[in-house]
Amino acid sequence: MLSSLRLAPISLRFTNRRHLATPITRSLVTKTPIIPVDLEYDQVIPSDGNAKDGALVILHGLFGSKRNWQSLAKVFSKELQRPVYALDLRNSGMSPHVKPMTYRAMAADVIHFCNKHRLRDISLIGHSMGGKVAMSVALDPELPPSFLGRLIVVDITPARAELSSEFKGYIEGMKKIEASKVKTRKQAEEILMEFEKDASVRAFLLTNISLPTPSNPYVHFRIPISILEEALPEIGGFPYKPEERKWLGNTLLIQGSLSRYTNDDNVELATQYFPELTLEQILAGHWVHSEKISSKW
Repeated sequence: MLSSLRLAPISLRFTNRRHLATPITRSLVTKTPIIPVDLEYDQVIPSDGNAKDGALVILHGLFGSKRNWQSLAKVFSKELQRPVYALDLRNSGMSPHVKPMTYRAMAADVIHFCNKHRLRDISLIGHSMGGKVAMSVALDPELPPSFLGRLIVVDITPARAELSSEFKGYIEGMKKIEASKVKTRKQAEEILMEFEKDASVRAFLLTNISLPTPSNPYVHFRIPISILEEALPEIGGFPYKPEERKWLGNTLLIQGSLSRYTNDDNVELATQYFPELTLEQILAGHWVHSEKISSKW
């Protein structure tokens, strides 16, 4: 997969190009202003010390965090000789708990982060919910010039759909763990087994727990469960329509061929937003980056 992510040299057809093809419409600029928050992040700097030029910025999925990309971030930085930043989106990992949990708000946070760190011509990669955030960044009417060089979306499209019931189940499991006032990870997992039979998924969800401390003697979640529960309908949506916004930059969609999250219809929808989109399929499910870490990435 590194061949698909190769960032240099840059094709001439993607230089000196105005990527945003559609004008800013009145409906897009009159919405309530969003106050961005400072995001927590991990940074991997290549051996030459470059901390800014051609940075790769990584966005995780729902219930995920920057920790999910630690191994790949090191691989990317070494192989591509580019700085890599893995972010915790709002209400995830160690980043602030704040409303609203919308794609416009999460995109504003990412743009704010890159502006604060003076990153330009970035390559932006997002998985699942993070992929929708990345697409929202590309389509944002206030995207600074020369901000985004390449867009890489992992197993998600801009389709609008209600999230499957399993996500509501995960929320219910988390609430039950906190209400049960358990004191060990094992006890927490036993409760979660009622809501998720797959041990690997349970392990992923439990990366969000904090074990007891003197100030809090029970297992609890470091993510704001109530905010995430309220935001589930929003997370299934997408803030733009293809007739409103398009981005003409270099776009790669990595699709897990065994995944239920994408299909031919919504891949075609993605090309309406991103006419330069290239599709690459990998024999994997939705968790492409963890399932194929050794053989493809």
